[in-house]
Amino acid sequence: MKYDKIDSKLFIKNRKNFASAMKPNSLAIFNSNDIYPISADSTMPFEQHRDIFYLSGVDQEESVLMLFPDCPNPDLREVLFVRETNDHIAVWEGEKLTKEAAFLTSGIKNVFWLQELEKVLFEMTTYADTFYINTNEHYRAAVVTETREDRFTKWLLAKYPAHAVAKSSPIMHRLRSVKDQIELDLMQHACDITEKGFRRILNFVKPNVWEYEIEAELLHEFVRNRSKGFAYTPIIASGNNANVLHYIENNQQCKAGDLILFDIAAEYANYKSDLSRTIPVSGRFSDRQKAVYNAVNTVKKEATNMLVPGTIWKEYHLEVGKIMTSELLNLGLLDKADVQNEDANWPAYKKYFMHGTSHHIGLDTHDYGLLHEPMQANMVFTVEPGIYIPKEGFGIRLEDDVVIQEKGTPFNLMQNIPIEADEIEDLMN
Repeated sequence: MKYDKIDSKLFIKNRKNFASAMKPNSLAIFNSNDIYPISADSTMPFEQHRDIFYLSGVDQEESVLMLFPDCPNPDLREVLFVRETNDHIAVWEGEKLTKEAAFLTSGIKNVFWLQELEKVLFEMTTYADTFYINTNEHYRAAVVTETREDRFTKWLLAKYPAHAVAKSSPIMHRLRSVKDQIELDLMQHACDITEKGFRRILNFVKPNVWEYEIEAELLHEFVRNRSKGFAYTPIIASGNNANVLHYIENNQQCKAGDLILFDIAAEYANYKSDLSRTIPVSGRFSDRQKAVYNAVNTVKKEATNMLVPGTIWKEYHLEVGKIMTSELLNLGLLDKADVQNEDANWPAYKKYFMHGTSHHIGLDTHDYGLLHEPMQANMVFTVEPGIYIPKEGFGIRLEDDVVIQEKGTPFNLMQNIPIEADEIEDLMN
């Protein structure tokens, strides 16, 4: 891994928190992800399942974690299985975790080779009444692939049909949505790498540069700072491309007078950052572009101040909609009749700002969190309003990542990344 070693006390604490929420006499099981094939002998780069990483720090394939806090055999209360390594594997695939390295990474003393899983599991099942299975219940999930976790669950329940079943997902959503200080430090590091990339492209962008050339500059800066690269597929959208919310082609030339909307960010140690900025190709905003830009920035600032403990996500978005409506009226994009006659299910402002303002962020870009429950201190949210005007040939989105504080306004992990229109112009010139 490119990142520095993470203190195992984070994973020890995470397991303790999960165990404290389990039913009596229950066993929870977490699997690593598959390495997904492409064609022939080609595969996708491995990405660890965030849940097993969160609970163990193990960042390699073919790993299984089992938690059984009430097990009468104390050696089986925390068990980690990893693929047995040898010299041949080391030569062909690189170093894998030894039992000692797995312990140092996770803080779990009882580490077995994967081929021992069925034997050890059998003993654990004789003591357990309930299995916690790990299903993907994220509100944005649309999974059509059968995962390693799915296959294991199918096998487990067929082999041991008499056990009760419970879900890990609600526990994981609560735990992962509230960050430990170690996690916040890792996210800050990801944001700091993102800052370096953004400052680099401010000196690189000029008329006739290609979107993919900008993408290459960003990737270079991210990787040289020990990131795997982009936290998600990057959006580098010049001109009217910005009005396609998930534009990822990045294959157009940037023309003088146009704006470029960036939705780009680095990951670090599997933790994500999420940045949006909009800059002028020629280094100066037109008066109209700057007016819209400043309106988006105003909405962003006011929305940020609303992210405090006790806020309900759905109600928050209703209030942000009111602020955006006011700004769109000031810009002449809406008139009073538009607002008076609007459909409550699709308010007038949605014509120009059709997506949400904030989502959880952490190990996933759209991270775990129970949106019907009040916000808490140490949750991390994006704030990302935008105004999109196809008829005028540009769209603007601004986004930072903020940590909810016990008292006062949120802490902006991206506070050092330029955002004011005048500062952007000064840096580009």
